[in-house]
Amino acid sequence: MRSHNRGQLFFYSVSILLIVFLLLIGFGIIDFPWRDRNEAATQIAGQQEVPEYDFELQPSTSAEPEMYEITNGDSQLTDYERRNINVYQQMNPGVVNITTETLSLNWFLEPVPREGGTGSGSIIDSRGYILTNYHVVKDAYKVFINLYDGSQYEGEVIGKDPENDLAVVEFDPKDKKLITIPFGNSDDLRVGQIVLAIGNPFGYDRTLTTGIISGLGRPVKTSRNLVIRGMVQTDASINPGNSGGPLLNTSGKMVGINTMIYSPSGGSVGIGFAVPVNTARRVVPQLIEFGKVLRGWIDIVPVQLEPSIVRYGKLSVSKGIMVSKVAPGSPADKAGLMGGDRSNPVRYGNSIIYFGGDIIVGVDGMQVGTISDLFSALEDNQPGEVVEVKILRNGRERTLSIELAERPTELEWE
Repeated sequence: MRSHNRGQLFFYSVSILLIVFLLLIGFGIIDFPWRDRNEAATQIAGQQEVPEYDFELQPSTSAEPEMYEITNGDSQLTDYERRNINVYQQMNPGVVNITTETLSLNWFLEPVPREGGTGSGSIIDSRGYILTNYHVVKDAYKVFINLYDGSQYEGEVIGKDPENDLAVVEFDPKDKKLITIPFGNSDDLRVGQIVLAIGNPFGYDRTLTTGIISGLGRPVKTSRNLVIRGMVQTDASINPGNSGGPLLNTSGKMVGINTMIYSPSGGSVGIGFAVPVNTARRVVPQLIEFGKVLRGWIDIVPVQLEPSIVRYGKLSVSKGIMVSKVAPGSPADKAGLMGGDRSNPVRYGNSIIYFGGDIIVGVDGMQVGTISDLFSALEDNQPGEVVEVKILRNGRERTLSIELAERPTELEWE
């Protein structure tokens, strides 16, 4: 019998683990939300012509459900109760339950489907477009749409916006007449205003909860270390399974997309957050047309200031974005933005950075202290727009007007 020494066994074990790890990466089962954006930014895309888009949502093609009518036995209902019943009866058919399948590897390293997560969504177009959260369908191999009447359809994710945690799913309703959820206006929301949430928490289909707007303009950090600004805070109960469902006003119009909760226990404690519907108004047409959001970008290799970088460079500021490199001939280069000294490279981790360049401390009226701040500042800007960029150069503050390029694909977190 052939024997192996410890060194050989160790080598075989490590080799097998490495092969399994590479296969998991290849099938997309392992993701890297912590990837260094600075490394991704080193591949700066060239200028691209930005296509125009012109897309209009189509409302319901059939008559809306009838309003709730009071009968003799309903005389004890209050106006508040009747209003809630009306909204639920009208909008409930426009809310779907989304279930997904994902892929995993069995012991023989074969990809096999397994049950994924569940969430909610709103039918926003009679042709079969559904608005939901990105995290609901992020790892989906298959997406199934369950309508209010129990019918099920297979859908396809056609657009993703990780930065706002939004996604659009399309399915073919064939001859079925769909009820759509109309968009409201989140800019008109007021703290104390009554809102209603419809979704599928913990698998309980078509659950209605009510509450009020508890706060507006909340910045909330996602699990991907991105900050979604302008979130709507509500005490209407939101639980796992509610994600992607509509937050409605008392007229039955969507004012937010229920997204996440703050909870030490995992259940609702009265602090929930919804993406404002005006954000969806802005990005949904692009998600349907292009599958992504076209965002502006400053063609640089950014380096977030950290204590070790500040000490090494003897910098006068502790927060900001140091410009390591500027793409030659880019709008940023033409506007006068300066990168570091290319003759003096410094190794920082796995990257090479250059000191001596401008330090960005503000973009488009927003203070910028981190890479996340830079992404947030440019979240609602499109290629070709001009933004004011506040920089520090040799200890003095200056403001440059820079035309934005299209953000490279490498910077999008998939």
